[in-house]
Amino acid sequence: MEYFLAVFVFLAGLCIGSFANVCIYRLPKKLSIVKPGSKCPSCDTPIKPWHNIPIFSFIFLSGKCAYCGAGISRRYPLIELICGILFIYAFYDLFYLQKNIYLFLVGLYLSAAFLIIFVIDLDHKIIPDPISVSGIIVGFAAGFLPNMPLNWLGSLIGILVGGGLFLAIAEIGDRVFKKESMGGGDIKLAAMIGAFLGWKGILMVLGIGSFLGALIGGLALILAKNRESARTIPFGPFLVTAAMIVFYWGNDLLNAYLKFMGL
Repeated sequence: MEYFLAVFVFLAGLCIGSFANVCIYRLPKKLSIVKPGSKCPSCDTPIKPWHNIPIFSFIFLSGKCAYCGAGISRRYPLIELICGILFIYAFYDLFYLQKNIYLFLVGLYLSAAFLIIFVIDLDHKIIPDPISVSGIIVGFAAGFLPNMPLNWLGSLIGILVGGGLFLAIAEIGDRVFKKESMGGGDIKLAAMIGAFLGWKGILMVLGIGSFLGALIGGLALILAKNRESARTIPFGPFLVTAAMIVFYWGNDLLNAYLKFMGL
């Protein structure tokens, strides 16, 4: 039964990954994610359901449109696969090991939402409000569910600390650098992360995200031919990556840090 559920969750992850591709393409353009149906970006021909099966259709069609033969980006099946892997890990950790159905559902939600934010911010340097604002609401509502590590009050405090902290950082950065140092999307994303992880979690996310940003940003500056573009790497992908790390391993990391410090 658990093996069957694992396969079902993985396949569901592939399907949600396909929907994530729709969101990634349409949200920055302010288009509806519901209708019209998917179509080829090259020839505008509506895609048949059997041509839109996650991963398998890409392989069957040899990565080309069935109508015009235009190439299909390999990123589409990659995002579907990543979402499937994130879903199966959530199943293993939260459902199979911890046996917490509500936390498992939260893990699925965060996997999809953070994946969408990661790619959109990387591509367009924006974080779509429909994802972050709805995430704040979902995170706060999750605090009313039973057997959750964070109750509604902890979620509310996390929202205020996350949003307030990043707003303060943005204000200070704007005054120091005489230009916008952090967008409003990052502030709302921080509030969303705080809604799920609480004030302690958002502080850990800020620390880990900053470390990842400094490490990868530094490598990008060294390796990039266009250093100006390397300096404008968005912070959102590092924040959501750090948030997933804290969501799954935050307590272990905190305990290891306290033990290292002798506390």
